[in-house]
Amino acid sequence: MSHTPHELAEDFPDDVERIHALKEENAHFARLVEEYHAVNRAVHRAETGIEPCEELAEVEMRKTRMRLKDEIAGLLAKA
Repeated sequence: MSHTPHELAEDFPDDVERIHALKEENAHFARLVEEYHAVNRAVHRAETGIEPCEELAEVEMRKTRMRLKDEIAGLLAKA
């Protein structure tokens, strides 16, 4: 298991400017990005042992992160 954070800028390198613009003009998109970052940081802390948690909770956080990332990707594709 990689303990590398899944940053949006790394996952969508060609869309960094579009992400910034959408955050400024679309409150829903901005909320998704903030929620993604919060969940992503929590997953990273759990994976690295900084804030260990139950395995099931970690799996659920990963699923939430994936759902948010999919929704962000969908909005980027439409922009």
